Amino acid sequence: MNTEELRAQLNEFDAGQRESALATLNASPPEVAAKGWINLHCHTFYSYNGYGYSPSAVAWAAKERGLEVVGIVDFDVLDAVDEFRAACAQLGIRGIAGIETRIFIPEFADKVINSPGEPGIAYHMGIGFTKNSDGDPGMLAKLKGIAQDRNKGIIERVNPVLDPVQVSYEDDLLPLAPNANPTERHLCEAYRKLAEKQFLNVDDRVAFWSEKLSTPADEIAAIIDNAPKLEGVIRAKTMKRGGVGYVQPDTSTFPTLQEFNDFVVAAGAIPTCAWLDGTTDGEKEMDRLLALQIDAGVEAINIVPDRNWNIADPDVKAKKVAELDRVIALARSHDLPIAVGTEMNAPGLPHVDNFDAPELAPYLDVFNESAHIFYGHTIAQESAGMGYASDWAKRNFDIRAVKNDFYAQLGRAHTPGKTVDIDASMNPDALLSAITS
Repeated sequence: MNTEELRAQLNEFDAGQRESALATLNASPPEVAAKGWINLHCHTFYSYNGYGYSPSAVAWAAKERGLEVVGIVDFDVLDAVDEFRAACAQLGIRGIAGIETRIFIPEFADKVINSPGEPGIAYHMGIGFTKNSDGDPGMLAKLKGIAQDRNKGIIERVNPVLDPVQVSYEDDLLPLAPNANPTERHLCEAYRKLAEKQFLNVDDRVAFWSEKLSTPADEIAAIIDNAPKLEGVIRAKTMKRGGVGYVQPDTSTFPTLQEFNDFVVAAGAIPTCAWLDGTTDGEKEMDRLLALQIDAGVEAINIVPDRNWNIADPDVKAKKVAELDRVIALARSHDLPIAVGTEMNAPGLPHVDNFDAPELAPYLDVFNESAHIFYGHTIAQESAGMGYASDWAKRNFDIRAVKNDFYAQLGRAHTPGKTVDIDASMNPDALLSAITS
């Protein structure tokens, strides 16, 4: 089996096939010069990856590109954590794991924050989980239940509109995602595939989508063979705000900021604010929003830089780069570690940010240092419950900047895959000594 076939096997739903493929690939590891680049925001196929990547495939892709630290984050589930961390240890790469969901922030109930068209609703994260079972199973069940009830509701509302193309949740949607966690993107894929079966003639299929999506036939014809673009139009026209499948969330739809942060801390991870691009009404008040989040337990911030600097329109780019600079300065003023990454939750998104770009190059050291903080936290938390937000950290660090320096040193000192012998009776110096010995 050649390398390309082994890469494909990494994405099989069967865990045994993935394990076998990774071991074979790692028998001849790539020799890539590391540049200190990182990607801490990679979705896996447990919540939708644009390349179909499993947790092991994300780790291998990072290995092939010489990333110094790599991180996953899935919507509403921790299903990928065990496999991903084991794969990273096997490959000798620093790996961290997170979760992303949506929360309600009562104090911003009248302002759009980072979920377009949804006042008070915010994408939010936890970073630094150490195993699949971390955290309150009730919260995880709630998050997954909310997501799947939303999918079922979309099907009920969209099926009549797209008749005769009718998606079955059990027969058409669930097989597209492992562990019964399909997303809206999987649902778009299901509708596209069913239409291909229903309308074998391309002209008939173009006519169908043109009528159902109220889109000129020539525009549909131009993308009929481009699955990602067609699925994007299906999603925009039927499932997002203004589409028949969309229902405006209310205050009872998602957990509150405090509820989710409490869950993250109890699970031994780090509550993390997610930032969009600084242009919404809520993010125009980022100073107030971030202060509120810090008061609720947030200790880090996540940014997806690519959507701020990699923009063709020079005027839009200038505005968004200024916002990017502003939020980085704000985060640094609070000494918050900054997680950055490219998501990869849509086809075509880059595997890693271009840190050679002049807009990002000045910040690479900051981002890299933050990545090692998250990794140092993960090692300390996994080994002895001594992570960044732990009671041990509270006892030993009064100043966040000092805490950052310690966990960054820890992250740099630890050899991936190495077992460490530490316990919560140690002080920071003793812990560092144990890690480096």
